[in-house]
Amino acid sequence: MGGPIASDTLRSHVRTLAGEIGERNVFRPQALQAAADFIAREWRDQGYRVTSQTYELHGIPCANLEVTRAGVRKPEEIILVGAHYDTVIGSPGANDNASGVTALLEMSRCLTGEEPERTIRFVAFVNEEPPFFSTPQMGSDVYARAARSRGDDIRLMMSLETIGYHRDEPGSQHYPPLFGLFYPDRGNFIAFIANLRSRYLLRQVVQAFRAHSDFPVEGLATVRLIPGVAWSDHLSFWRQGYRALMVTDTAFYRYPHYHMAQDTPDKLTYDALARVTAGLSRTVAALAAGPP
Repeated sequence: MGGPIASDTLRSHVRTLAGEIGERNVFRPQALQAAADFIAREWRDQGYRVTSQTYELHGIPCANLEVTRAGVRKPEEIILVGAHYDTVIGSPGANDNASGVTALLEMSRCLTGEEPERTIRFVAFVNEEPPFFSTPQMGSDVYARAARSRGDDIRLMMSLETIGYHRDEPGSQHYPPLFGLFYPDRGNFIAFIANLRSRYLLRQVVQAFRAHSDFPVEGLATVRLIPGVAWSDHLSFWRQGYRALMVTDTAFYRYPHYHMAQDTPDKLTYDALARVTAGLSRTVAALAAGPP
């Protein structure tokens, strides 16, 4: 695998996206394009060929960006890792979702030397946030529908969503009613969230993460009606019948600046984010080589 993941590199990427570029969506099209250009430039510098899936929204060109490490023995089987690069209106989006994008960039860099059995795709999605969330204009919905139409054999879709905030204080983690009886009250873990159809795959992913990282991890397979469970790009893949899960720090159940102007680069815990990203890189490499 590529070199180690440094917290300073993650911090630099987040500062570029959430500090220099700031709020980025179709209502700030220059910023949205600047974010897309930054991601594409990073990937090209890593040696990848970047492909774009472009569509127009409110007269603004929007693009999902993709790079691929082709599988050697099972190239038709795909492990897809994605993160959205747009922000909600009024927020610079350091945790939501510059944290996911910077992890995506570092994971692709770490895997540049790999020759996986299965194909690994890295995708930066546009237009995840309201008012486009859960509509046909959502970038991942556009992508997932096209993938299903092509017959893409996506064995796992992993959505990186708001993963950069971790706390050790008792009471720093909150839940929907009753969930607190079964999960920790400290926000020092990363969570893998799946629907019931993806529950067996969730178990494999959590086991792989634990085998390759000592960072605390929790898994949950449940119904999408629980607030937050379906609130990212994995929803688009569930709708197309693919097995998918979300990787998250649990967002508003832990992070006090969710969807606010205060979601700035200084709020994130970069050492923890580096450990999570390293664990995810090794997990994806392992899944591309063995089960699912």
